[in-house]
Amino acid sequence: MARLGIIAGGGGLPVALAAADPGAQCVGFEGIATDLPSDRLQMHRFERLGALFDALRGAGVTRVVMAGAMSRPAFDPAALDPVTTALLPRLTAAMQQGDDQLLRFVITLFEDQGFEVVGAADLLPDLTAAPGLLAGPEPGASARGDVAQARAILDALSPLDVGQGCVVAGGLCLGVETLQGTDALLRFVGNTPAALRGDRRGVLVKRPKAGQDLRVDMPAIGPDTIRAAVDAGLEGIAIAARATVLIDRPSLLSACAEHGLFLLAEP
Repeated sequence: MARLGIIAGGGGLPVALAAADPGAQCVGFEGIATDLPSDRLQMHRFERLGALFDALRGAGVTRVVMAGAMSRPAFDPAALDPVTTALLPRLTAAMQQGDDQLLRFVITLFEDQGFEVVGAADLLPDLTAAPGLLAGPEPGASARGDVAQARAILDALSPLDVGQGCVVAGGLCLGVETLQGTDALLRFVGNTPAALRGDRRGVLVKRPKAGQDLRVDMPAIGPDTIRAAVDAGLEGIAIAARATVLIDRPSLLSACAEHGLFLLAEP
């Protein structure tokens, strides 16, 4: 079978992928934190992509999966290898656009080098959920109305490549996920003055952007998301069925049950 290469960022997803495939070649980048143990990682620099591609091919890798949080790289011009130097104009242009455009470029970059890019959910189907109520109480009419409003907001923003999350309470938008991520969104919502929020609890909706390539940057939630949602005073979370990664699913569902938070997967 073709050997898998895991391009690893932070969080639990690269760890789960590495555990499921002990023979996978795991790659990390200098300056990017990852939870994988050092003995599973081969470290590289963003400035030396040619060395990365050669190392992957030398290890027999034909498929790659990109998993985990990864910040935009800062380049040291003095460290660029010839491959990266040739790619720099295209890469610079991609980095000046939204995350979706940058990730499309990265996918094309690996495909042009002869690697098949696969999604984490293709390798671990249990990462995502079928439609239905996954945990917690059945959401009422008000909560479902908030879910519908948040979806409408995300649909409207989708062409602008802004983010994958939105919080709505009582029909009012309390926040939209931007480059800072879901945790920052939920902290912002939790700090909303009571005079503005009243007794509205609200919901978080996480969904991919329209036309997003789900092989990379699929929306994800984990136990930390649940705790942050509770701290923000929310009553539930709605995700896209079969298009949202559930990190550490048993702990995630347990946290929902513990705090009475609903988790709904919608088509």
